[in-house]
Amino acid sequence: MAAGGTALVAHGAAQAAEAALDRHRRGLAAGAAGRPAAAAEHFRAGLRLLEPAPPAGSAALTARLLTSLAHAEAELGRVERGLELLDRAESLADAQDHRAIVVSQRGLLLWRAGRYQAALPCFDEAIPLLADHPDRLVLARVLLNRGGLHLGTARVAAARADLARSESIARLAGDEMLAAKAIHNLGYCDLLLGNIPAALNAFSRVEATCRERAPGNVPVVQIDRARALLTAGLADEAAAELESAIAAFRDQRLSQDRAEAELASAQALAAAGKPAQAAARARQAQRHFLARGNETWAALAELTRARADFVALTAARTAAVVSAGTDETERRSQSALTRLGTRTSRLADRLRDLGLPFDAALARLLAARALIHARKSADRIAPLLGAANARGSAMPLELRLLAHLTRAEHAAAQGNRAAALAELRNGLTRLDEHRRSLGSLDLQTGTAALGRELTRAGLRLALDRGSVRSIFTWSERSRAQAFRIRPVRPPDDPVTAVAIAEYRHLDELLRTSALRGKSDSEARQRHSALQRQLRERSWAASASAAASTRTSASAMPTSVTAPRSGVGPGAVSLAQVAAELTEGNQVLISLLRHGDRLLALAVSDGHATLVPLGDYRRAVEAAHRLLGDLEARAARSLPVRLQAVVDQSIRRQLTALTDEIVSPLRPLLRDRPVVIVPTGPLATVPWSLLPDLRGRPVTVCPSAQLWLAARRAGRAEPGGDRPDPSPVLAAGSRLAHAEAEVAAIAGLYPRPKVLTGKEATVEATLRAIDGAHTVHLAAHGHHERGNVMFARIDLADGPLMAYDLQRLSRPPRRVILSACELGRADIRSGDEHLGFTAALLYAGTGTVISSGVAIPDADAPPFMAALHKALISGASPAGALAAATAPDRNEPFVCFGAG
Repeated sequence: MAAGGTALVAHGAAQAAEAALDRHRRGLAAGAAGRPAAAAEHFRAGLRLLEPAPPAGSAALTARLLTSLAHAEAELGRVERGLELLDRAESLADAQDHRAIVVSQRGLLLWRAGRYQAALPCFDEAIPLLADHPDRLVLARVLLNRGGLHLGTARVAAARADLARSESIARLAGDEMLAAKAIHNLGYCDLLLGNIPAALNAFSRVEATCRERAPGNVPVVQIDRARALLTAGLADEAAAELESAIAAFRDQRLSQDRAEAELASAQALAAAGKPAQAAARARQAQRHFLARGNETWAALAELTRARADFVALTAARTAAVVSAGTDETERRSQSALTRLGTRTSRLADRLRDLGLPFDAALARLLAARALIHARKSADRIAPLLGAANARGSAMPLELRLLAHLTRAEHAAAQGNRAAALAELRNGLTRLDEHRRSLGSLDLQTGTAALGRELTRAGLRLALDRGSVRSIFTWSERSRAQAFRIRPVRPPDDPVTAVAIAEYRHLDELLRTSALRGKSDSEARQRHSALQRQLRERSWAASASAAASTRTSASAMPTSVTAPRSGVGPGAVSLAQVAAELTEGNQVLISLLRHGDRLLALAVSDGHATLVPLGDYRRAVEAAHRLLGDLEARAARSLPVRLQAVVDQSIRRQLTALTDEIVSPLRPLLRDRPVVIVPTGPLATVPWSLLPDLRGRPVTVCPSAQLWLAARRAGRAEPGGDRPDPSPVLAAGSRLAHAEAEVAAIAGLYPRPKVLTGKEATVEATLRAIDGAHTVHLAAHGHHERGNVMFARIDLADGPLMAYDLQRLSRPPRRVILSACELGRADIRSGDEHLGFTAALLYAGTGTVISSGVAIPDADAPPFMAALHKALISGASPAGALAAATAPDRNEPFVCFGAG
C-alpha cells in the first residue's frame, strides 16, 4: 500500500478508536445514572467501531468495553452473558492493572448474582493489583463493591474500612457521585448497627446528591430508607416508599434492584399485618431472582414467604379456636405448622451455607416457633434454639427480639411461666433502650410494632394466670411506651427553619386559592414535597443530638414525660394507681382486647377487677359510625329530615357502645368520676356522650402510668390546681366566631394574654404558650391522617403544626382546643397515639380538652364560656367539661391526660 493510503488507514483507525473511547465514556455516564440499557447500547456501539479488524493497539480498549458491557448485561438480568464477556476481556488484558479490573468486575457480577463466596476472592485478588493504578477512582470503585459484599454478609467492621477508604479516594479525585455511593453504604452500616437516625441522615444526604447528579439512582436510596423505616416499625411508610422504587426499577429494566425492592416490599407488607399480600410479593421476587440465577436472594425471598405463611397459619388457627373449631381443624393446623417448621429448618441450612448467618438464625427461630405452635416435643425444638444463637454487634434488633419471643414461647409450652415472662421482659427492655436512641417522635411510636408480639405474649400469660396485678403490669407494658421517654427538642436547623417557613406560606396560599375556587397544582406538589422533607429530617434526628441543643429539662418541675433520672417515668404499680384513684374517689377503666373480645380492668376503692365486656369489632364499628354521624350533624345545611335520621343513628351507636362496654361496668361505676384507658380506635370516642357517663367528669389517657405521672406533675407545679388569672387566649384566622369567643372568655379573667388578628402568628403564639398555665386556642383545626405531625391549627400567618410543639421549652399545663378534629389520633401498634392532642401530651402538657370531630361554629362560644366559668370556680378540667355539657346536646369534646 502507498504511504498515503497507509496514513489514511492509520487516521481512520485512530478516529475509530477515539469514537469507541467516547462511546465508552458515554456508557459509563449512563450506567452511573442508573440507565444500564442505554449504557449497554453505548458499549456495543464502541465495540462495533473496532470491528471487524481491530486497529493496532486497541486490545486494551476492547477489553475495557467488554468489561463494562459485562456489567451492564448483568444488571439487565443476563449474568451468564456478562461472565462470558469477562472471559473474552481477560484474554485481551495485556497488563496487570487491566487484568485486575477484569477480575474485580467478575467479583461484582458474582456478588450481584448472590454468589458471595465466589465473589470475595476476586475482590481480594484485584485490590492489591490496583494499588498503583493511574486512575485512583478504579480502586475506589472496587473498594466500594467489596464493602458492599461485606455488608451483605454482616461483616460491618470490614465494610466500614473499605467504604471509608473508597469515600476518601473519591473525594480527593473530585468524584462526588462515587463518594455519595460510599456514604450510602456507610449509612447501611449504621442501620445494621441499629443507629437508625444516622442511617436516615446518610440516605437523605445521598438522595440530594443523586437527584442533582444521577436521578436514576434515587430508587436505590429509597430501598434502604424503606429498610430503615421498617426497622423502626413504620411498615406502611416503608411499603409506600418501595412501591415508587419498584416502578422506577421496572422502567429502568434493573431486574436485580427491582427484585430486591419487591422483597423489601414483601417484608413491609408482612410487618403491616398483610400476610397474604406479603407472600404473593415474596413469590414474585423469588421468581425474578431465580430468573437471574441468584440463589442467595431467592433463598431470602423464600424466608420471607415462610414468615408470611407462619402468620397466616397461626391467625387461622386462632380464628378456629375462637369459633370452636373441630379436632380435625386443629389436626390440620398442626400438620401445616409441622411442614412449615421442617421446610424452614432446611432453608436455614441453605442460608448458612450461602454465608448468611443472621438470616439462617432467623429461619431456625421461625422453624422453632412453627414446631412450638404445632405442639412438638422439646427435644425436636431445643436444637433449633441452640443453633439460632447468632452473635455480633451487627445482629439485627428484630432477630434479638424474635429470639426472646421464641425462647419465651418454648418456656411457656414447657410450663415454665417465670422463665417465659423473664424472656419477654428482657426483650422489651432491649427495645426500650433502642427507642431512647431515636430523636423523632414518629420513629419512637413506630418501634412499638417491633415489640407487639412480646407484649401480646406477656398479656396472654397474665390473662391465663388471672392475676390482676400481672394483667395490669402487662397491659401497661403493651401501650403508649413512647410516653415513657423524655421529650426531645429538635436541634436548631437553618435548613428546617427555611423549609417550615416556605411550608407555612404555601399552606396559606393553598387555603386562599381553595376559598376562591381555584387550584394551584404546582404549589400543592411543592407543599407535599416540603411535608415529606420535613418528616424525613425529623427521622434523621437522634436523641443525643437533640438533647445536646435543647434547653435544660431540669428547669421544668417534674414534667409529665420527664421525671427523675431523665429516662421517663418508671413503671408504676397497681397499688400506686389505686391509691391515687381512691384519693379522688375515681374509678379507672383500662380496656383490653383479647382476640375479638373486650375486657376491662376496673380499679376502684383500692381493688382491681377483671370484667368481661362485649365484642371488640362491634364496639369499634359503633365508634366509627358515631364519629361519622357527629361529623354529619355538624354540617350547616343539613335538611331537617336528614338531621332526624342522623340523630337517630347517633342514639343507636351510643346504645351499641353502652351495650358492648359500659353496661357490665355499672355496678363499679356508680356516680364517680371515670378515667378511661382505651385501646385501638376506641381512643377517640367522645365518652361523655354515653348516657351512663353524661354529667360526670370523664378523663381519657393513653395509659394509667401517664395519668398518674400527669397528676403528680400537676401537684408539683407552682400554683397547683388554682385557677389561672392570666390564660393565653388566641384566635385564628377565618373562623367566624373565634375573636368573639376569645373576647368573651377574656372578660372572665383579670389579666388574660390575648392574641387576635395579625398578632396571632405562629411564633407569637408559641412564645406565649411556652411555660403558660392555661391556653385556649380558637381556630380551624385539621388532622393529617398518615402525616400526623402536620396536624395543625390555622393562625394569622399559616399553620401551627404538631411538629412545632416539640420546640417548646416548657409545655403549657392545660390546653383547650376550640377547633375541629384535633382530638383525633392515628393509633399505631402498641396503642401509640399520634396527632395534635397527643403531641401536646408527649411534649409534657398535663391536660388537653379537644374534639375529634367537626364543631358547629356557633356552638363553640357559649360552650367554651361555660367551660371557663367552671374552671374559674375551681373545677378540674374534666369536671369543668362535665359542667359545661348540656344534657340535651352532643358536645363531642374529650378531656385527655390528667383530667
